[in-house]
Amino acid sequence: MRTLALALAAASLPTLAAAQTVASETPAAAASADAALESDTLAWDFVEGITTEVGPRQAGTEAEKRGRDWSVAWLKANGFANVADEPFQMETWVRGTETAEIVSPYPQPFHVTALGGSASTGPEGITAEVVEFESVAALQAAPAGSLKGKIAYISHSMTPTQDGSQYGFAGPARWVGAGIAASKGAIGSVIKSVGTDHHRNPHAGGTSFPEGVAPIPAGALSLPDAANLERMFDRAKGPVRMKLVLTPRDLGTTTSGNVVGEIVGRDPSLPPVLVACHIDSWDLGTGAIDDGAGCGIVAAAAKHAAAAGQPLRTIRVLFAGAEETGLWGSKAYSAAHIAEPIAVGLESDFGADRIWQFGSNFRESNPDLHAKIAAAVARFGVSNGTGVATGGADINIVRDQNGAIIDLSQDGTRYFDLHHTPDDTLDKIDPAQLRQNVAVWTQVIGILANEPGPIKGE
Repeated sequence: MRTLALALAAASLPTLAAAQTVASETPAAAASADAALESDTLAWDFVEGITTEVGPRQAGTEAEKRGRDWSVAWLKANGFANVADEPFQMETWVRGTETAEIVSPYPQPFHVTALGGSASTGPEGITAEVVEFESVAALQAAPAGSLKGKIAYISHSMTPTQDGSQYGFAGPARWVGAGIAASKGAIGSVIKSVGTDHHRNPHAGGTSFPEGVAPIPAGALSLPDAANLERMFDRAKGPVRMKLVLTPRDLGTTTSGNVVGEIVGRDPSLPPVLVACHIDSWDLGTGAIDDGAGCGIVAAAAKHAAAAGQPLRTIRVLFAGAEETGLWGSKAYSAAHIAEPIAVGLESDFGADRIWQFGSNFRESNPDLHAKIAAAVARFGVSNGTGVATGGADINIVRDQNGAIIDLSQDGTRYFDLHHTPDDTLDKIDPAQLRQNVAVWTQVIGILANEPGPIKGE
């Protein structure tokens, strides 16, 4: 019996050693996370640097290229390995002149911006009657051909929410409104900006047109101007007429790229942990909250997690290119790396306000790991969510592999005041809340990167 017991004990030594290693690393990871909460400067250094030295980084443009070059240099300077800019091709659209004015019955100028994918009015613009629709559903119900020669105006009733869920409710006004209007004969469309602020700032963003429907000029009005237009509809005795000038251009095929870097793990045979953000931004602001902060958060957290000791798994950082205009970078990264398994993916792309909820898609398939992470982040005021994580836009590769996904949900109450506007600037970032993000991410990455067993999604 003693011989058998010794043999069994010897056979179990590797397992016990692995368990002790993970156990010993957990306090170190927690200490790194706590230190990040108190004193992290890396995330701020990144977002302050890229917004100051590069500024707006519209997809496919020279400005985005400068942003990628800057990010490559920053990752190398901060000790990341295997840093690269992985190029891909994309179709690129840029804005031009943007004006809107009511010519009758209450003449006055409005603040407008073109939506990505908009056609040009030509420099002379278009002048036409504006037809009001209170929602996308109302526009869809309009008879075929009823908008011939007219400009459609599409409204919504978006309100602020912590989880950002109203974006899904109001977003179709931008995403598909212009295409529906074009299919019904409209020569142009304007929307109430998809946002929740009260500044005279229009919100940029992309729109789309169905196959076989020619694009039309499409713009977004600032929310105060949209409210003014709606008051005009209420009191006008006849048609409300608008002159719209939008002169965007299609540049054709240009080069964008995904910036990658790694904290190399002890066991390269294990699939890596993928942490993502996107490096491009719309051009009205400086891309601070969308998504410079996200890139600063994930990169800083990877460094803090490594400070606890070389992780078991590699931590791979992905700064995706060209997210805003169609997830070009996310799709390109998946196509290029689909044969390389990812252990788990997570993304920061919802500003810089505090993380309030954790979720995964392995609550049932790996309940112990889910519970371990939930318990570890609770001290940062992060609750254990009940939903199934679906991940950010730039981790397509993980969804394509049916892999494990984590959501670290940020407070979105004020996000859509700033999203895609000139107000997306560094001064809107609260350094204390930014540090809380880094701390939570450090804790989560520290656990994931030292998880020896499989991490599989449901």
